[in-house]
Amino acid sequence: MNAIISASDLAKDLAGPNPPVLLDVRWQLSTAKATGVPPFDGRAEYAAGHIPGAAYVDLDRELAGRAGTGGRHPLPDLTEFGAAMRRAGVSSGTPVVVYDGGQGWAAARAWWLLRWTGHPDVRVLDGGLPSWKGPLQSSVPGTALSEGDFEPVPGATGLLDADGAAALARAGVLLDARAGERYRGEVEPIDRVGGHIPGARSAPTTDNVGPDGRFLPAEELTARFKALGAGDGTEVGVYCGSGVSGAHEVLALAVAGIPAGLYVGSWSEWSSDPERPVAVGPDPQ
Repeated sequence: MNAIISASDLAKDLAGPNPPVLLDVRWQLSTAKATGVPPFDGRAEYAAGHIPGAAYVDLDRELAGRAGTGGRHPLPDLTEFGAAMRRAGVSSGTPVVVYDGGQGWAAARAWWLLRWTGHPDVRVLDGGLPSWKGPLQSSVPGTALSEGDFEPVPGATGLLDADGAAALARAGVLLDARAGERYRGEVEPIDRVGGHIPGARSAPTTDNVGPDGRFLPAEELTARFKALGAGDGTEVGVYCGSGVSGAHEVLALAVAGIPAGLYVGSWSEWSSDPERPVAVGPDPQ
């Protein structure tokens, strides 16, 4: 099953006999507190206009747990996550399409969580809401949404912890999805220290998409990841700042046909532990 769907194919599926459940996961990483700029409000954006029938999902509250020693966006409580998905209409036997404002990170986080917890049919709208050319709905469905029956069951694979990420950096391929300057430790706007997990390879997730925010063709993504050592049976893992943009890289790898695990705690967890080693500069080690 393809992990992404075009806007034109989504329109066809919505008009078909088995339309997907739509999840709107608009979100932005905000560092606005220091500047006084109001933080991004995904729910307000949703209320102003969304694909008809879509339910809003709050990444910070429903796709992540409370920030702490496990990072800024640790795994959510799976009981609460399951309840949120059922409220949004998600059922195991119904396809799901997730979209965000175009960056793809938040939609990928929802895609990864649903896939990891056992949903068999989840796709991300390639290019997000800006790619949608159909009408928008401004009314909020609320109680009009049918309750789903999805019960999350965590997968045996696909999730990395700090020790697993460290081991994979030595024995397989660990990709760092953050911007190159953060990987090199030249800047660090959020976390305690800059740099990367020793042995990790820089692979900014922004290089997986074109100027329109849509994924590069699968063959180009395959070539990109093979040049980084991923593919041909090598075990692959990804991390980022807090497990959001890293999910987008896992999605890009899926488009390329390469399975990969996600270190959800990512750099926000790793760098908070002074016992963990930190590498700086362009060299993985």
